[in-house]
Amino acid sequence: MKKIGFLTGTRADYGKLKPLIKAIKPDGNFEIHLLVTGMHLLDQYGSTVAHVIDDHLGIIHLLPNQHPRQNMETCLARTIEQISETCSDNDFDLLVVHGDRIEALAGAIVGVLRNIPVAHIEGGEVSGTVDGLIRHSVSKLSHLHFVSNKKAQKRLEQLGEKTSSIYEIGSPDIDAMLFSQLPSVSEVKTRYNIDFEEYAVLIFHPVTNEIEFLNQIMEEITKSLEHSGHKFIIIKPNNDLGTHIVQKALSTLSDRNRYLHIPSMRFEFFLQLLKNAKYIIGNSSAGVREAAYFGVPAINIGTRQLNRNENELILNTGYDKEEILESILATENIERMPKQDFGDGKSGIKFAQILNSESFWPVDTNKVFVDVSK
Repeated sequence: MKKIGFLTGTRADYGKLKPLIKAIKPDGNFEIHLLVTGMHLLDQYGSTVAHVIDDHLGIIHLLPNQHPRQNMETCLARTIEQISETCSDNDFDLLVVHGDRIEALAGAIVGVLRNIPVAHIEGGEVSGTVDGLIRHSVSKLSHLHFVSNKKAQKRLEQLGEKTSSIYEIGSPDIDAMLFSQLPSVSEVKTRYNIDFEEYAVLIFHPVTNEIEFLNQIMEEITKSLEHSGHKFIIIKPNNDLGTHIVQKALSTLSDRNRYLHIPSMRFEFFLQLLKNAKYIIGNSSAGVREAAYFGVPAINIGTRQLNRNENELILNTGYDKEEILESILATENIERMPKQDFGDGKSGIKFAQILNSESFWPVDTNKVFVDVSK
């Protein structure tokens, strides 16, 4: 039996790893371990570790790695230490990480240095600011790549990764989005005490290399929301550097007739919330990924998701209040036609087929750089 560790640090990456875990769990060929760290273990973000525990998907290891306002490099170092200790006690055959967070970077570093094969989910994608740097770094440290589309595969090949190590499975969150048993809208509203008939969703994360301008940025964003006259469900940002600035600014939106603040949501409930929103606004990847599958317009503010994805549903805007308001008005005229650029909802099935194939094991941890022929 192969022992596989899945590393999760946020509500978002767990939502993407969960379909993959659920797909291989029934096979009985794998002992599943969940290394739970990051925002999951912080009270101010809803202690979402409870969601992981409730799902009963595997053996759980709790890895506390940070404190509020702790700088990111110290958090990275602590995360490496925690993952290393867990790996020393468990002889993992594979360590699975996702995306572009520092937890994924820590996991990839530990895997490489301990000669544990590392599988990276959704590498090869473009995102702005430091996130893109981390994502590509994780890819270079990883031995295996499970990508969402051909574009991502091509970028990994440009980074010198072997084609034979890259598997196109689509984006795992699409599995959850197309799942027929999502909670109903009424269930979502009841669970989170939402009494808005119509609403937009706001998720805005701090951009670490724009920290010196973050107060001004948040002032423009909050003013634009106030002037819009719309009702908003505001979901707390991630815990990157500057999150206290974002949260302080958003706390000024205190009119309960227009604003509902939610620390975190179960992924399945969030999907239904998003599906029925007028639009999503901010700089979350949900705006340039999940929203498109539901045909929901997205106002993408600033640089965090720069060049991540482009289609008619996405309105890219700067930080100026008037520009943001123009985009809010423009959502009224967007045709809500779903865009499916990241798979067919069968990522879990494909992932399970690959891991169960005889040719997959053992994983070669000796990496070489493959030059792209001109």
